[in-house]
Amino acid sequence: MRIGFIGLGTMGAPMAARLLAAGHELTVHNRTRAREEPLAALGAARATDPAAAAVGAELVLTMVSDTPDVASVVFGPGGVATTLGADALLVDMSTIAPAATRDFAQRLAAACGAGWLDAPVSGGSEGAERGSLSIMVGGDAGDLEHARPALETLGTTITHIGPVGAGQLAKAMNQVIVAGTYAAVAEGLVLGIKAGVDVDAALTALAGGAAGSWGLVHRGPNVVRDRYPLGFRVRLHHKDLGIALAAARELGVPLPIAALVEQWETGLVARGHGDEDVSAIARVVREQAGLGRPEGGEREP
Repeated sequence: MRIGFIGLGTMGAPMAARLLAAGHELTVHNRTRAREEPLAALGAARATDPAAAAVGAELVLTMVSDTPDVASVVFGPGGVATTLGADALLVDMSTIAPAATRDFAQRLAAACGAGWLDAPVSGGSEGAERGSLSIMVGGDAGDLEHARPALETLGTTITHIGPVGAGQLAKAMNQVIVAGTYAAVAEGLVLGIKAGVDVDAALTALAGGAAGSWGLVHRGPNVVRDRYPLGFRVRLHHKDLGIALAAARELGVPLPIAALVEQWETGLVARGHGDEDVSAIARVVREQAGLGRPEGGEREP
């Protein structure tokens, strides 16, 4: 397929590389143009702006940070909507507001006749590199089948949730659950650390029982070692929780755990931890338990 790919960050760059490796004809664009260079070395064409990436494309995939970024690359000067063909399809894999997604789909159809899928993902940078993402899709089922050959290169679980916007609502659900899971993993492991048990042995035992989860297995060691190498940034999860909490307010749904974690993340971002992995919310639990360290101080063994 001829594909335009816009947004080559922690998630987008490995996703674009997988599409190239699968034999798709790829044109890439990123706001920081230097990020295009590794993909160009692999055979991708480079576009000067989003509009150029969309010229002649069957699909345009966007993977950018937030709702205003999607609005800019699609509808701003030099945006996708100015060149995308009526038979083409825009697949937004960013995590943005569901209501904005529905509005954008209507605007794009009016501007050029192209279809829209919202297809946010879960699985972190590891999933992007391995092609094992879970992809939550909102939009027309026929459009999903058109995009499926590309999406199957990126994910192992591709689920049609419902009409446009439904994929973003599913991603909001995902981020709420991730917030609660990571908070619980941090609290449980800090309890063990404080008690002096062999937490590495405990991790093995817990992973084999009812407490077992992706978060425990893949992020529990971060909590134990108090090191948070990047998988998915705190500041982006913080943004995602804001989207989920806004949707919950509209629907009258209380989300007390998500609201608490959102407060923790607000503090972490303010203290300069926004680019660490989201499992860094364990910093708050560790500090409250007396296991923290002053900013700039030595890390506990």
